[in-house]
Amino acid sequence: MKKILFLMAAFATFAFAGEAETIKAYSVLTVGIVLGLAAFGAAIGMGNTASATISGTARNPGIGGKLVTTMFIALAMIEAQVIYALVIALILLYKNPLLG
Repeated sequence: MKKILFLMAAFATFAFAGEAETIKAYSVLTVGIVLGLAAFGAAIGMGNTASATISGTARNPGIGGKLVTTMFIALAMIEAQVIYALVIALILLYKNPLLG
């Protein structure tokens, strides 16, 4: 219930703001949502990757080193997606193309 009241108050401020302030406010809201979803997706992907690596090592301990190396490469690729989302978020915050 508190979240709904907070969102209602946040959206009510847009009605009293000018056009530039509204765009900035929506940009901040968008950045929060984008980074939250990116971090959530990356956490799920990293968890699945670690789980599969542990399962594979438990089944065949002889290839544990190869699996760990492959896991770190996969984790770096997953984390790269979050970094791309961060770059887009920073562009929206500091060099917003909608503000001109």
